[in-house]
Amino acid sequence: MTLRPGIQQLIQDAQAGRFTIILAEALDRVSRDQADVATLYKRLQFAGVTLVTLAEGEISELHVGLKGTMNALFLKDLAKKTHRGMRGRVEKGKAGGGLCYGYDVVKRFDSDGEPIRGERSINLVQAEIIRRVFREFANGVSPQTIARRLNAEGILDHHRSSRAAHCR
Repeated sequence: MTLRPGIQQLIQDAQAGRFTIILAEALDRVSRDQADVATLYKRLQFAGVTLVTLAEGEISELHVGLKGTMNALFLKDLAKKTHRGMRGRVEKGKAGGGLCYGYDVVKRFDSDGEPIRGERSINLVQAEIIRRVFREFANGVSPQTIARRLNAEGILDHHRSSRAAHCR
């Protein structure tokens, strides 16, 4: 929960007595992490705030334990399904997901008009920058120095936000 400033503010406001009830769509909309749900519930209880969801009604310890476990299992299952789908695409020679610097998305449609996903083409301008990065690194230039040089030259990834600037 430390990564979610909105939840932190919610807890602070609850502790300050700004409200006595929180209404959410469902418990999994608050968080799917079992530990986070338990911590939030405990802090709200201490502050005298009731957590109510449209799906489950008033939340109790039972909901926190059972729904938290179910949500954790759901996330684990979703991760497996996502990985399986990405692996299938990669095995077909397509991109697993995301857009890596140096590539452009190829937009094509199948005979039913559905988009064909996972196709990429090399972006020649960005590919040259990638070759340069590898050459400099192979010649002993540190990653920090390479990044500083690229930033100083104004070389940016215009396709994505800085948060997603690296392909993993």
